[in-house]
Amino acid sequence: MALVARLWRFLHLGRGSVPGPRLLMGAPGSRGRCGLGRLPGFEVIGNPGTFKRGLLFSALSYLGFEIYQVVSQAAVVHATAKVEEILEQADYLYESGETEKLYQLLTSYKESEDAELLWRLARASRDIAQLSRTSEEEKKRLVYEALEYAKRALEKNESSFAAHKWYAICISDVGDYEGFKVKIANAYIIKEHFEKAIELNPKDATSIHLMGIWCYTFAEMPWYQRKIAKMLFATPPSSTYEEALSYFHRAEQVDPNFYSKNLLLLGKTYLKIQNKKLAAFWLLKARDYPAHTEEDKQIQTEAAQLLTSF
Repeated sequence: MALVARLWRFLHLGRGSVPGPRLLMGAPGSRGRCGLGRLPGFEVIGNPGTFKRGLLFSALSYLGFEIYQVVSQAAVVHATAKVEEILEQADYLYESGETEKLYQLLTSYKESEDAELLWRLARASRDIAQLSRTSEEEKKRLVYEALEYAKRALEKNESSFAAHKWYAICISDVGDYEGFKVKIANAYIIKEHFEKAIELNPKDATSIHLMGIWCYTFAEMPWYQRKIAKMLFATPPSSTYEEALSYFHRAEQVDPNFYSKNLLLLGKTYLKIQNKKLAAFWLLKARDYPAHTEEDKQIQTEAAQLLTSF
C-alpha cells in the first residue's frame, strides 16, 4: 500500500507541474528564426499525447525501481533467515557429536560469505582431521583447508571472537607441517588472536582454555628447543606452568566442566609442579567425564593411565 501511495503522489505531482503549451523553438514543420528547428528533447513535451505516454513511462519506471527495492530487501531477509537455519542445524549436529554429518552439511555452503558459517566450517574440517580413522594425507589436506576457511571468516568479520579463535587454532595445526622455525614464529600470531578472542568475549571458556594450552606448551618446551628458539628469535615466546594454571582455572570459573581436556590439563599441570593431591582431583574428574566425542574417550584413557602412575 505504501508503494501505491508513493506512485499516486508521483503521478499527481507530474500532472500539475507541466505547462500546457508546447515548447518549440519555431513553428511546426519549419525552422525558427534561430535556425535550430525543434529540439529533440522538447518535442516530447510539445505533443500532449506523447507527453502523457512519457509521463506514464516515467511512472512505470519509478514503480519498477520501487518494486526492485522491495524485492531486494526481501531477498536479503530470506538469505539471512536461511543462514540462521543452517547455523541452527550445524550447532545441533555439533552438540550431538555428528562430526561427519556436520562437515557434509557445511561443505555444501563453502562458498558462503558469512563469517559465522565459515568458522564453523573451519572447526568441522579440523574435527574430521582429528579423527583416528583419517589418513595422514587426508588430515594434512583438511588442516590446510580449515585454515583457509578460518582466514576467510576473519576477513569477513574481524569482530568475531570465534573467527579469531579458530584462525589461531588452525595456524597452530598448520605449524606441525611447516617446521620448527615457522611454528615458533606463528606462536606470536596465535597468542595475539587468542587474546583478541578473549577481549571480544571474556565469557568464552574455550578461548581462555586455549591460552592456557599456549602457556603450558611453552612452559613444557625442552631446553634444546629453547636454545634453538633463542638463536632464531631475540625474544622467543615463553611461559610458566603457574600461568597456564591461571587460565585453566579461569576457564572453569567461566563455564564449569565445559571440556574434558581442560580437566585433564589441570591435572597434568599440577603434576608438573609436584602437587599430586590436586592433580588426582582433576584427573579423576577428567576420567569420569561423560564421553560425547572420540576426543573425550581418549582423554578418559589418558587420565586413567596417569592416575595409575601414582
